[in-house]
This record gives sequence, structure tokens and C-alpha cells, in this order.
Amino acid sequence: MIAIDQAKESAEQIGSLGRTVRMVRRLTFSAGHRYWRAVLSKEENVALFGTIASPYNHGHNYVLDVEVEGQVDESNGMVVNIKVIDDIVRRSVIERYHNKSINDEVPEFADRAPSLENMLESLWQEIDPLLPSEVSLTQLRLEEMPTLFGEKTMTDTLVKLTRVYEFAASHRLHADALSHEENLRLFGKCNHIHGHGHNYTLEVTVAGTPDPVSGMMCPLDQLDEIVEKTILKRYDHRNLNLDLPEYEGRNTTSEVVALQIFDDLKAAIETEISAGSFGSAHLYRVRVHETARNIFEVTN
Repeated sequence: MIAIDQAKESAEQIGSLGRTVRMVRRLTFSAGHRYWRAVLSKEENVALFGTIASPYNHGHNYVLDVEVEGQVDESNGMVVNIKVIDDIVRRSVIERYHNKSINDEVPEFADRAPSLENMLESLWQEIDPLLPSEVSLTQLRLEEMPTLFGEKTMTDTLVKLTRVYEFAASHRLHADALSHEENLRLFGKCNHIHGHGHNYTLEVTVAGTPDPVSGMMCPLDQLDEIVEKTILKRYDHRNLNLDLPEYEGRNTTSEVVALQIFDDLKAAIETEISAGSFGSAHLYRVRVHETARNIFEVTN
């Protein structure tokens, strides 16, 4: 009986190997860059890059997530040795970017804007050919700041850019179609008649093709203005049930809030695109963090 159990366990272990697994390795580097083209006037640079236009460098502590996919090797139980990924990224990224001025010391950016969009494209071309044949590069995520990061995936030719915002609001979870007892049983303390509040985090992700001159798919200043006008100014320090007409008669669950925010932002961005002032980007995703443990996502 013991021999049979051991054989069964061994077979299950072997069966779990040889299956596809994705692995993410996080690395960091610091670098400076500037949004400025010497061939343009100050006015032209400001028109191109907005408020971030400057002939002087500023710096970031970048966070790079390298995601690879492959089958588990039955001989060692790994998709790929993490040391191999570290060595590849060290040679192709860290040694070339860390503590450098990207515009001046990374050849690809001598005449190319060092935007997140352009950097992701370049990093993909640098890392992908060096990976061992047993794994595929599935995603790069590059964070410039906690409130700004970009993503490039194997399955999508478009680069994605995410801005992170915050607002505080209160609400009450209550469904008019249910009785008092049913609401109390379903929503518990969240059904309290005077409501409760959250410090919401809002992630807004746009996807598109970078402009060949600015390196950006959309003006960040304008995206901020759209989100400020459409969402933050209206939602911040408001009672969702009482202050926002779009939620009248609706239960303000975060599912409903995420859907409403997505629809409102999509309409606002499409209006700006139609006006020809927003670039090629379209709204790809909205994430609403109600708490650190409750996150709701709507994707186009």
C-alpha cells in the first residue's frame, strides 16, 4: 500500500511538471532624462511636451518587472534560473541605464524622446533576443513613479500607460428592491443608514501608438485634466448616493462605480480624440481600489 501511494505521489509530481508557468523578476535602476529637443524653440518644446518640457534633466527610480513564460523543467523544477534573467537584464539594461543620463549616454535616445512608451519598446528589443529558448518574454512593466507606469505585452502591439489618482468619498450599500432585513443581511455594516467612507485609488490605463516626435501616445497633462474634470472634481469628498445624479436609485457598489467611471472617462477621451488634441490613445482599463484588499477592474 505504501509503495502504491509513493508511486501515485511521484506520478502527480511529474504530472505537475512540464506545464506552463509565468515568472516575474523585479529589478530597479536609477536614471535621469529630459523632455527637450535642441532643434526646437522653447515654445515648440512646451507645445510638444507640455509642463514636463525642460532643457535640464530630472531623475527617476525605475522599477522594471520582467515576465517570462515557459514549461517547468522536470530535472530542476524551474522555468528558468532566476540568475540567468538577472544576468541578461544586468547586461542589457542595468549596465546601460543605471546612474546614466538616458538622452546623453544611451545611444538609442540621442534623438529619441525617453518616454515610458519608447523605453518599453527599446527594452523589449534588448531583452527578448537574449532570453534562453526555453522561455518567452510575455510582459514588461516599467514604473517611472508609483503614480505612472507602462506595460508592453507579447499579445498586444499597443503599449499601455497607467496614471494613478486618489479621491475620498462616502456611500451606502443599499438596494431599493430589497427589504430592510435583506439589505442588512447582504451588506451588513456597509448598509448603515449614514454611510461610510473610503480613500479610493483610481488607475486609468490608456493604450495606443506613441507619437514619433514626442514619444508619447497622449499628452499626460491632458489626461490628468480629463480625469480631474470628469471624476476627481466631482467625486472627491462627496457622498456618491446623494451628490452624484448618475447614482440615483442605484446601489453604489464598487462594481457599479468602476463601470460608471469607465463609461464617463471613455466618452470624455473619445471627445478629445475627435477634437484632434489627444493623440492616438484610447481608454483601455480602469481599476478602482476601494481598499487594499478590494480591487475592481473594467477593461475595454
